[in-house]
Amino acid sequence: MRKKGGSPKKPRKQPDKRTSIKSYLLKSGVGLIVLLILVVTAGYITHQMISRKESISPLVTKKEKTPHTAESPKKQASRLSSPTAPVLKKKPPVFEVFPSPEPKPIKPEKIPRPDFPKVAIIIDDLGYDPFIAQKFLQLDSNLTFAIIPHTPFQKKIAEAARKEGRELMVHLPMEPNEYPQIDPGPGALLTSMSPDCLIEQLRKDLDVIPDAIGVNSHMGSRLTTESTKMYQVFSILKKRNLFFIDSFTTPLSVCKSSARLLRLPFAQRDIFIDHQQESPFIRRQMHQLVQIAQKHGEAVGIAHPYNVTLSVLQEMLPEIKKSVQIVPASQVVQIVDKTGFPSARK
Repeated sequence: MRKKGGSPKKPRKQPDKRTSIKSYLLKSGVGLIVLLILVVTAGYITHQMISRKESISPLVTKKEKTPHTAESPKKQASRLSSPTAPVLKKKPPVFEVFPSPEPKPIKPEKIPRPDFPKVAIIIDDLGYDPFIAQKFLQLDSNLTFAIIPHTPFQKKIAEAARKEGRELMVHLPMEPNEYPQIDPGPGALLTSMSPDCLIEQLRKDLDVIPDAIGVNSHMGSRLTTESTKMYQVFSILKKRNLFFIDSFTTPLSVCKSSARLLRLPFAQRDIFIDHQQESPFIRRQMHQLVQIAQKHGEAVGIAHPYNVTLSVLQEMLPEIKKSVQIVPASQVVQIVDKTGFPSARK
């Protein structure tokens, strides 16, 4: 029975599935075609705008086309000296005798020089083993021998070096930062000494190796930072016509400025050759020493009486002599000028 006042409901037609799929695919295809047309049109318009801009811009010469040229030395110096420029601070060395890290190798530059660059190699810490010292003396090179005063075989080694015509230096013990845990040995100069006591001890150290023509520091990372103490030391060296080579066991050393003030012949160690007693490492250090000499005209390396060092020097010295001169230490010391550099390293 039908309800009063109501019309009979017609059954709803079910949509045809095939018709709806076709309609969906048609709409999707049309949308993709429209999108493709828009992309192509936008690309064409962009290309035309760029081409028009290039055709309108004036011709640029090669000089005008290189705005990123290297800075001039004056501009670079002013930029580095500005308050915003980063300040590089050297950290104190980790080790007493062998600061770490060593400087990175310097690429050799082809600088025309009348002579080969000079390389001085100092053999430190001599005085305890005459046999290894004799083996180093047999090397056919102008090595310099630095003897620690008050050691058991100081006289024997000094006499052998004198017979071979090698230069002798006093390897002067000085107070390290780690003192008294690390003892530089008998005859050491200490910061606690009065001026009279320090000068008296220094004279005793120099007197036991009378043939020495120069001095270099043994340890000394604390004493070499004391300008007053270094003035006292250098005043005695000046009177005795001795030169000084800073082993440079701390970047805080004031030896260079003290030597400049007293006009004392001076040089500074560039490379520790064998603070790692491994043949590959020592070879790399020797190559770096040659590179520094080629860069500056001279270089100073410090080695020690180790068997591995002896073996590497026997192997490398004949080849190294083809590109540098191995010279005594006295040939690389200079009076430090006002710029803080020896005259050969301006």
